[in-house]
Amino acid sequence: MIPPSHSIARRQFLITSSGALGLGLSNWNCSSAFYPLNTKPAPKSVAAIVTIYRKNSHADVLIGKILEGWKQDGGIGPALKLSSLYVDQFPVDDMAKALAAKHGFRLCSSISEAIELDTGTVAVDGVLSIGEHGDYPRNEKGQQLYPRRRFFEEIASSFEKRGKIVPVFNDKHPGPVWEDAKWMYDRARELSIPWMAGSSLPVSYRDPDLDFPKGEVLEACVGIGYSGLDIYGFHTLEFLQCLIEKRASPTTGVEWVQSYPVASIPILLEQKKIDRELLDAGLASSGTDLKSVLASSEKESESGVFMIQYQDGLLVPVIMVPGIATGISAACRLRNSKSFVTRAEERPEPRYPHFAYLLKAIEQMIHTGVPAYPVERSILTSGILDRALTSKHLGNQRLETPELNIHYIPGKYSFASHIDLEDYEWARS
Repeated sequence: MIPPSHSIARRQFLITSSGALGLGLSNWNCSSAFYPLNTKPAPKSVAAIVTIYRKNSHADVLIGKILEGWKQDGGIGPALKLSSLYVDQFPVDDMAKALAAKHGFRLCSSISEAIELDTGTVAVDGVLSIGEHGDYPRNEKGQQLYPRRRFFEEIASSFEKRGKIVPVFNDKHPGPVWEDAKWMYDRARELSIPWMAGSSLPVSYRDPDLDFPKGEVLEACVGIGYSGLDIYGFHTLEFLQCLIEKRASPTTGVEWVQSYPVASIPILLEQKKIDRELLDAGLASSGTDLKSVLASSEKESESGVFMIQYQDGLLVPVIMVPGIATGISAACRLRNSKSFVTRAEERPEPRYPHFAYLLKAIEQMIHTGVPAYPVERSILTSGILDRALTSKHLGNQRLETPELNIHYIPGKYSFASHIDLEDYEWARS
């Protein structure tokens, strides 16, 4: 175990309730809001552990902003400095070697080397673990088996061996297999690692620019997603969760999950398991309609309906229609019969700016030692996705999910339109 004298701000990261994940836990302490900087702080050093580094990969649109500014054009960027990089795979279009020569960071042959830099201690102020993209196998459920657990195991082992903890960001969903996500969560708690994970979409732009009104009663909700069930199922669920976690009922876990074929939508509408008005609004926001969705129902291997029963009684259908929808959206109805729909925007220019807002949250954690928002949201959505894909693999069985009895307090970190990356004295000077 880590000697108490060696872990950073240890009291800040004490576990706030006892037991194990799935037993009604509260989250670690999180920052209450976006942090202002009136003067440019000294850069914090980071190690990056990535699967692959090529143009427009997740490694590129995150680490590239550390190296070359928020817009990756040589302008102002975060108060972070890349000290070291471990890359798991080197394709013919690799960028890492050329960037190491250009920017002078160390390209390492192991994760421990990237973290320790031959110093006998943890030599960086934070770690970015980016297990996305690359040539990795898929399991029978269609989950691409990125080495996110292996990365985290080796990061945590270096921390434990050297007796020092620094914040870690895990790109996208931990796991992706539930057992791996659970192991990673337990390991992070064991060592009191300040840990964030998740999609860039909760902090991205929205169209229209709306947020769920905190404390309102939510009567119904429908989520719409596009692209692959595994790769974009998480983005869709994370975006949905970042909205509905603000509802009036206590934020609770999930009672059961079941997958349905898209062809079942008319039956689910008849059974009142899907709200037709919200479905139409969500589909329109995502660039399609019900007729087009049902006409695509022969592509059942690539599409589906994830039905999520929350413990507070809220039943949420998530319609995943790759190649039919063109965006991720959520449509909600409140107690006063008012409804709203909003779509997560993934703007390509300048250089996928939603990743700049994600990096700003990471920068905040590395400078303050406190996660900008709770990792439990990502753990919950990881579990929902894993169980939905498991249900589909098992012939659309309903799966009870006591392991997803995950309670957490939502963070107050804002999303893109409410954060100006250059709204600082040091950025204007």
